[in-house]
Amino acid sequence: MNVELIKEFRFEAAHRLPRLPEGHKCRRLHGHSFRVEVRVRGEVDESDGMLLDYGVIRTAFSPVHRQLDHTYLNEIEGLENPTSETLARWIWTRLKPALPQLEAIVVHETCTACCVYRGD
Repeated sequence: MNVELIKEFRFEAAHRLPRLPEGHKCRRLHGHSFRVEVRVRGEVDESDGMLLDYGVIRTAFSPVHRQLDHTYLNEIEGLENPTSETLARWIWTRLKPALPQLEAIVVHETCTACCVYRGD
């Protein structure tokens, strides 16, 4: 049986998008209550009936959360232009080694806008 598990995380952070044109509202410093979905996919292990314990996902995401929560994202290496797209890929590269079943990272920047990244 093939399944997809989704574990959600939230963090608060400020950023600005310096590559946008002068006058664009997102070029100015502002903040978001980000919501991140970590999605893993694979075959259920028949011996325990699970693909993966959610705690494994939480443990893998914990150092990422510590690095992002209540920060100015532009000051983090690799996030100098922290668009949702860049942030999703940045998270992916940190989680993929610990979560080989990683299927997607979904970054919700607002309640109506998100980016789905599935690797290159």
